[in-house]
Amino acid sequence: MRDRFLRACRREPVDRTPVWFMRQAGRYMPEYRALREKHGLLELCRTPELAVEVTLQPVRALEVDAAILFSDLLLPLGPLGLRFDFHSGEGPVVENPLRDAADVAALRPFEPREALGYVMEAVRTLRGELAGLPLIGFAGAPFTLASYAIEGGHSASFARTKAMMYGDTATWHRLCALLADVCAEHLRAQVEAGAEALQVFDSWVGALDAADYEELVRPHVAGLFARLRPLGVPLIHFATGASHLLTSLRRAGGDVIGLDWRQPLDEAWALLGQDTAVQGNLDPTALLAPTARLLRRVDDVLRRAGNRPGHVFNLGHGVLPPTPVESVRAVVERVHAATARQ
Repeated sequence: MRDRFLRACRREPVDRTPVWFMRQAGRYMPEYRALREKHGLLELCRTPELAVEVTLQPVRALEVDAAILFSDLLLPLGPLGLRFDFHSGEGPVVENPLRDAADVAALRPFEPREALGYVMEAVRTLRGELAGLPLIGFAGAPFTLASYAIEGGHSASFARTKAMMYGDTATWHRLCALLADVCAEHLRAQVEAGAEALQVFDSWVGALDAADYEELVRPHVAGLFARLRPLGVPLIHFATGASHLLTSLRRAGGDVIGLDWRQPLDEAWALLGQDTAVQGNLDPTALLAPTARLLRRVDDVLRRAGNRPGHVFNLGHGVLPPTPVESVRAVVERVHAATARQ
């Protein structure tokens, strides 16, 4: 059933639980490492034929139920006027991070169909290559994009970001409103090009407490999802380290709430309510364990899901670089075999 992923997102009956992996294309795959020896990460993202090839690598190697576009959530920062690159061992580094209201005012709104046209070209090509397998498009949520833009990269404390949130709230809201607009149009363009589901990544929002999220972030995320809802495709809302924010995330929007591994799936689902689909939530490090232990962890997630409609099996975050491909394949096979409906 080629549409089992889309059906699960809509909480419809499926023949077996669908499975895909965040970062299912990446450094754990030898085919990807071979490409990275010749091309930088941004070159892979900005060259449609290379992005298509990387997207398809795990589809060929694994029996996953969805493909996710190979891209990077920071790509919209470039057309806004923020220069960035990926430094070995450091991750993304923004050369001209935002420091004050003048920096935010200098950001340039843009048309993603033009400035990020290479993304849409990759999506259009993939629709023809995937033979009916659903394609997931994605973008970063306002807080996560803002934190990269302000911190200049990843941060342990997000001190600069919170300093703007608390010290210049008006500028913070202007920035988040702009980023929500950018995300909405970028995602709309991906659907126009052929994406059949969308995931919004809020990778770092778990750094906030519930009060700050409600006041300073949720209104922008809710506005983003309100603009996406008329597109008619399943919307996945994923945040890392955000078990304490689950009910707020649900109110912000999304047909499917992605769960990390820090809270048992059944407990999280009970908080969200059975009228919400969920995605997750195997600990990515479990894929580094011996096969027997790994499969016990897979079985525990499936037991907690209880074959209820609306479960998409995934990790609680992305596949880690040292992960054996054989372990990823074993998870797909176990999920499909253990959940086959008669």
